[in-house]
Amino acid sequence: MAQAKSSRRTSPVVLAGAGLSVLGAIVLAMSGPGYRMGWWPLGMGFNLLRWAAYVGIGGAVVSLAGALVARPGSGRGGFGLAVLGVLVGGVVFWMPYSQMRTAGEVPRIHDITTDTVNPPSFVAVLPLRAGAPNSAVYAGAALAAQQEKAYPDIKPLLLSLPPDQVFDKALAVAQSMGWHIDGTDRAAGRIEATATTFWFGFKDDIVIRIQADPGGGTRVDMRSESRIGRSDIGTNARRIRKYLAALKAAA
Repeated sequence: MAQAKSSRRTSPVVLAGAGLSVLGAIVLAMSGPGYRMGWWPLGMGFNLLRWAAYVGIGGAVVSLAGALVARPGSGRGGFGLAVLGVLVGGVVFWMPYSQMRTAGEVPRIHDITTDTVNPPSFVAVLPLRAGAPNSAVYAGAALAAQQEKAYPDIKPLLLSLPPDQVFDKALAVAQSMGWHIDGTDRAAGRIEATATTFWFGFKDDIVIRIQADPGGGTRVDMRSESRIGRSDIGTNARRIRKYLAALKAAA
């Protein structure tokens, strides 16, 4: 009986794989929140993401080996733990890897707008951007060309409702997004807000411009710009798509 119980001990390979996967998860969980709380600079936060990916994939590989060692019928324990290690390590690797892969697929820009010729201007958020690395001044034709190539679908939204009604709906949708509303100007048809990203807590500023369209109805333009970082990894374009789709549905 004692011999049978001993043979079911968890394999050291399984324990090592699970330990690596858990360590990777801890590093990943600390990377962004640690930056938000001021524990380390942004560069260290990005390095932690990279290290988490390395440790996570290492944990998944070692756990896979552990699953083979502790497979049913082998007489060794820990098969379930090994499978869990593979899953946790795989997720830990995939999260930063998917971000890095996306960063390589999109242009290194951080200012997206539906009107690249006459982009909406920031007014209320300008004091909040004081000292921000990224300028609130639109970069012009070079930036517009990069956006058009990467995000050709980012266009103004045309609605049949009058501007005053669209303004109310636009403000309600902006509030529903969880953004902080920094200022509204009904006469100018302008709504400004700030969105905070989930992981690192980056601040991205938003301005929505609502104008009567010469062809009738209302034209809605939008601009979303990051305060920090050369590349937004597609975040601002996704935000504009999501907002305009929600506003179109609400109207």
